[in-house]
Amino acid sequence: MPLILASGGDVLVLLEVRNLRVYFKNDVGQELRAVDGVSFTVPHGKTVALVGESGCGKSVTALAVLRLVEVNGRIAGGEVLFEGKNLLDLPEKEMQKVRGKDIAIIFQEPSAALNPVYTIGDQIIEAILLHQSVSREKARALAEEMLHLVGIPEPRKRLNEYPHELSGGMKQRAMIAMALSCRPKLLIADEPTTSLDVTIQAQILELLRELQRQIGMAILLITHDLGIVADMADEVVVMYAGKVVERGTKYDIFKRCRHPYTLGLLRSVPRLDVDEKALASIPGFVPDPLHFPEGCRFRGRCFLEDETCATEPPEIALGNGHVVYCHHAALSEVCHGER
Repeated sequence: MPLILASGGDVLVLLEVRNLRVYFKNDVGQELRAVDGVSFTVPHGKTVALVGESGCGKSVTALAVLRLVEVNGRIAGGEVLFEGKNLLDLPEKEMQKVRGKDIAIIFQEPSAALNPVYTIGDQIIEAILLHQSVSREKARALAEEMLHLVGIPEPRKRLNEYPHELSGGMKQRAMIAMALSCRPKLLIADEPTTSLDVTIQAQILELLRELQRQIGMAILLITHDLGIVADMADEVVVMYAGKVVERGTKYDIFKRCRHPYTLGLLRSVPRLDVDEKALASIPGFVPDPLHFPEGCRFRGRCFLEDETCATEPPEIALGNGHVVYCHHAALSEVCHGER
């Protein structure tokens, strides 16, 4: 297996997405470019956050990694390298061995992801039996151990309960137990705390951190909540209208971002240290995916827009893996004082 180094040169990359493109057809056969040339890496044992407004392509990117794109969509190009092997080239039978075992996913809505007619225990046991050569009795013991590990009380009793008998927080913990039952190398967490109150949300995030330390897995975290990003992420990938506009370490993104869209996201977060009469927002609307503008897709909403924005923005490397796609990256740095 070839060794891939992250930009710093000392961290091995577990997952590398190169120029990924995912397109969908609508009811009249028109093609929507939901993900259009996305590239990023996930190092071993690290947490990488995909952030951006709803509809920017975060979840589609994550599903494409596992080749779980819906039937009206297709992976139109690119590579998804996991430990140096392109998952897009694997036969479906080989891909089934990767899902759940090497790469697991937590869906954003546990009530929809869990099967209502099977007990929690049956669903976790099925995942274990699919990827491990153990008896059903051993699989049940492992399922009970996983429920205990994620902090569910009376795990033996919960194995026999159905999803509707559990609270939202417990269903999310059961989903995490199922995802981690085979000790995956990469966990994809798609908005894992969206439907939970803030107390349960904090517990789930702390649980993920602790399990990451114990298992040594990497996490690809999909979220629009910058508070969670600040708490959880090592690196951040900012997406807009199906493209990556900036990526870098958490420090790079929060302290010295260079893309006007990233700056707009940060300005829209309420701050306790500033007396704000109104919450800042990004003007305009996300462009129609059937009619993306030529050049930079953020033009029309950007306070730095000029005629150069009608051409494709350049990739500007700022060092230490910090990359921005913008004609005005230098000028946007000057505008930080307005935040």
